[in-house]
Formats: sequence, structure tokens, C-alpha cells
Amino acid sequence: MTDLSDIIKPSNVAVVTGGASGIGLAAAKHFAGAGMSIAIADLGGDRLAKAAEELKAISGEEHVMAIETDVADKASLAALERAVIQRFGRVHVLMNNAGIGPETSIFSADADWDAILGVNMMGVVNGVRTFGPQMLAHGEPGLIINTGSKQGITTPPGNPAYNVSKAGVKVFTEALQHELRNTEGAKISAHLLIPGFVFTGLSKGYGGEKPAAAWTSEQTVAFMIESLAKGDFYILCPDNDVARATDERRMAWAIGDVIENRPPLSRWHPDYADKFKAFLESK
Repeated sequence: MTDLSDIIKPSNVAVVTGGASGIGLAAAKHFAGAGMSIAIADLGGDRLAKAAEELKAISGEEHVMAIETDVADKASLAALERAVIQRFGRVHVLMNNAGIGPETSIFSADADWDAILGVNMMGVVNGVRTFGPQMLAHGEPGLIINTGSKQGITTPPGNPAYNVSKAGVKVFTEALQHELRNTEGAKISAHLLIPGFVFTGLSKGYGGEKPAAAWTSEQTVAFMIESLAKGDFYILCPDNDVARATDERRMAWAIGDVIENRPPLSRWHPDYADKFKAFLESK
């Protein structure tokens, strides 16, 4: 296992998509604080410029670049990679974190489905396929961190396009790590970040005030770094309301639907409510 200090260190380079706010900005600040050069990518010039100024205050102007990038557009990501390589030479940490979350139903407008799948899932696929070959070729240790979601594992009712996108990120990142560990000479590892309830720009309905149950982006990144140092692939984050043991039971029940041939999403099926409650409370 590669020592994390061989990757997150001065002279190395990190690229963070969705880096203008939330978990992405918190991660970029951590990398900047470790002396890394940082490239953040996002949409929204004003937000991006403000985030860049915050990063420059940590690591200096010469170590920060911010580029408007649409991760759903392969050409936009290719332009980002060219700019980063031209400025910094090579990339050691790629964090595919950009995400959106408008509410959907099965029969929502095509545009809503296309937007979510384009950013949340294909943005990760495109990011890896754009930056990954050069990261492997330079031969130095590195990380690829893809931001998933618990909703991509337990797939609760309520936003199917989002769930599908995050389930895709899980499957893709698992396949990526399998391929990397079977590639001779590869010093790059992949990791799936699975946040808990985090108060970010995607959180809605709280009037700008963080709910007591939510973690901050900074707490999530701190947990991510601790997990990376241990070599974890699945970075399953708790929060102030849900402990890891509860997440584990929910996930075990979800796969139990397949194994026991229960109705899909039986956790929310009235015939299984009491059974799930008993399962959740069992040791």
C-alpha cells in the first residue's frame, strides 16, 4: 500500500471537479494546505473565482488554477486536462466530485435525466478516461477519488435518476480499481467516497442553517483522508445521526431483497416494515 504522504505532498498536483463549493472545495483546501498545486473545475465563474481566491490565500497564486468545466462534455474535460498539464506538468490526485441533484421521477423530462446522468455518472467516467492514462503513464503514485452516494447503494424511493447515476459511479469505480490493481506497474489506486448527510449546496430546505444531524464538508474530507491513509476503497462516512452500523444494516437488507427474492425496495414496503425494523435492531 502506498503511503499517503507520498501522494498528498508539496510539488504534487490535485484536480478537483465540483471544486467551487462543498466537499470539493473542502478537499481542495486540504490538498492546498499540504502544499499541493490545485486545479479546481466547476461551472459558475463568480463562484469559481471566489473559491480560487480562498485557495490562493492558503498556497499562493502560483499553485492555484480554476477553470470553468462542464464534466458532462468530453471536450471540456480534455481542455481542462491540457491546461493542467501545461501549467503543472502532471496530476497525482483526481477527485471526480461534481454533482447535481434536481428531483426526478421515472417519467420526468428527458432533460432532467440527461443532466443528472451526464454530470453525476458520465462526468466521473469521462474524468477518469481523460486523466487516467496520463496518471498511469507518469509512473508516480496517485489517487482517483470518485464521489458516490449511499443512495447509489440502498437506492431509496424518491429520485431515481440520482440513484441510477450514483449506482453507476459505484459500479464504475469498483471496476476501475480492479483494473488498476491488475495493471502491471500501476501506482494509481481508486477509491469510492460515500458521504453521509453533509450540509452542502445540494442540501435544501434548511434556511441556510446546518441541521444538527449533518456533517460539514470539512468533517467529511477529514474522514476521507483518514480512510485513504488506511487504504480503504469504500469510504463510508457516518454523520451526526446515522452511525456506520446502521448504514451496514440498511445495505445488508438491500442486497437481501435479491437473495431472498423479496419485493424491490422492501424496506419501504408496508408488508416488510416490521421485519426491517427488527432486522435493523438485531445484533
